[in-house]
Amino acid sequence: MRFSVRTLGAYAATPRKLANPSAQYISFNRNHFLIDCGEGTQRSLRACGVNLLGIQKVFISHLHGDHFYGLPGLIATMNSLKRTDELEIYGPKGIKELLTTLLKASDSWTRYPLRFIELESSDSEVIFESDKVRIVTIPLKHRIYTNGFLFEVFDNGAWNKLYAYCSDTAFLPRIASIIENTHVLYHESTFLKTEDHLCEKTRHSTASEAGKIAQLAQSKFLILGHYSTRYRNLDLFRQEALNHFKSGEVLLSDDHELFEFPWP
Repeated sequence: MRFSVRTLGAYAATPRKLANPSAQYISFNRNHFLIDCGEGTQRSLRACGVNLLGIQKVFISHLHGDHFYGLPGLIATMNSLKRTDELEIYGPKGIKELLTTLLKASDSWTRYPLRFIELESSDSEVIFESDKVRIVTIPLKHRIYTNGFLFEVFDNGAWNKLYAYCSDTAFLPRIASIIENTHVLYHESTFLKTEDHLCEKTRHSTASEAGKIAQLAQSKFLILGHYSTRYRNLDLFRQEALNHFKSGEVLLSDDHELFEFPWP
């Protein structure tokens, strides 16, 4: 078995020629999930050779545009490709109204079913569970209601924490208890320490803080991303995270980057 993470967009806020906003595609055991969907996501999916019709579930962390503005276009393209399977969309309360209003205004109702699972709890909760996969929210601290997502797999008689996606958030040590011993952790790292004064206003994290969370959680791998485009040398993010994350490996995401991991 294998587990892969494809970073479709690794940067913060405004899309640029060589810097796409947040989106990831994860694949394991015939599960194919999209996490966040900033502008340009479907173009990145196609550039990476991903089958759009194979995506089973979409998880939106919060309703800032750089995390979901690409979703209406993706839904429409799936319709053009004659999708028939239901698409599950998990996201904050309000996402159903936003997307259905767009579909209604443009007379673009899908031929396939859309199922919305709206989230509003401030506590961690199980939002999906089967005999092999469990998905849990990770309440985060951002300027608006935001969740991360923890993906667990049932293997060898126990639930194993495969992947934790921690989207936009201020430094929040309490999430370590939710994601403890996660095999792979993605944690936003918008800033370096030289700009840590911006974190309080924006409710974002530094690479150093991402490293601290990974160490607290005892993860094996830490993926960094959501970089501010003010920086040119991304290796500085790795160096800062490694100052605090001593027990595992730090990886730098970039647009279209593919990471493949050994099964835990």
